Amino acid sequence: MSLKSTQLPTPTPSGSRTLRPSRLAGRFSLPKRPAGTVYRGREGMWSWVLHRITGVGIFFFLLVHILDTALIRVSPEAYNAVINTYKNPIMGIGELALVAAIGFHALNGIRIILIDFWNVGPRNHRMMFYIVIGLWVVLMLGFAPRHLMHVFGGA
Repeated sequence: MSLKSTQLPTPTPSGSRTLRPSRLAGRFSLPKRPAGTVYRGREGMWSWVLHRITGVGIFFFLLVHILDTALIRVSPEAYNAVINTYKNPIMGIGELALVAAIGFHALNGIRIILIDFWNVGPRNHRMMFYIVIGLWVVLMLGFAPRHLMHVFGGA
């Protein structure tokens, strides 16, 4: 009886010929890593996780932004009060986090497009992840000092 790599032996009634476990041991071994995990903690998984986290964060920022901007139709005084609460250092750090999230999300989105549509993209996804991180760090090093000086009154 020969089996293709995609076929498993079917149970047979007692008394008929069956395959011995010793013959199947080489072909059907247990996986060394847990089944169901695709990325197993490598660059692809961290890219996926960070892309989802930044996407959700950007979504909630846009939701709050639409709601606070809609206040101007209800009451200009309420709108001004909400906008004035944003003018503090904690919100300035939040703006820095927002720019960081948008920057990573955009660069990683380009990486995902390259993986999907470039024939060598899947082979080079790890290298492209590190390029995204490098570009993101350069982006943040250019933005963060100037923004923080503005937030904390240094400019």
